[in-house]
Amino acid sequence: MEIKHEKIKTNLQKILPAKASGDKWDLHLYIAGQNPKAVTAFNNLKLICEEHLKGKYHIEVIDLLKNPQIAHDDHILAVPTLVRKLPLPERNIIGDLSNKERVLAGLGLVDHSELKLV
Repeated sequence: MEIKHEKIKTNLQKILPAKASGDKWDLHLYIAGQNPKAVTAFNNLKLICEEHLKGKYHIEVIDLLKNPQIAHDDHILAVPTLVRKLPLPERNIIGDLSNKERVLAGLGLVDHSELKLV
């Protein structure tokens, strides 16, 4: 009976909004060299993480110029691309992450209904 309870708990964690999760956040930022868009994306991501996920995140920067096979393996079609690996479900955001509201919604830190339409 306890095993079923754990399975239910795990399934519920997968469908709860990410902002309700107390887990660590595992973020992968795919770039292609140290170009201005890559630097901007990293700086924007760092600011958002420090403001909303302080002490609960890990950013891994993956330079596809150094290992292009990763782009194929991880299905990366454009750079920069941010992939939220954890908490599940996995989510992708493409671009330099300069639109903070869209990044917060993309990461699951705010509901899409909370976005201001301009």
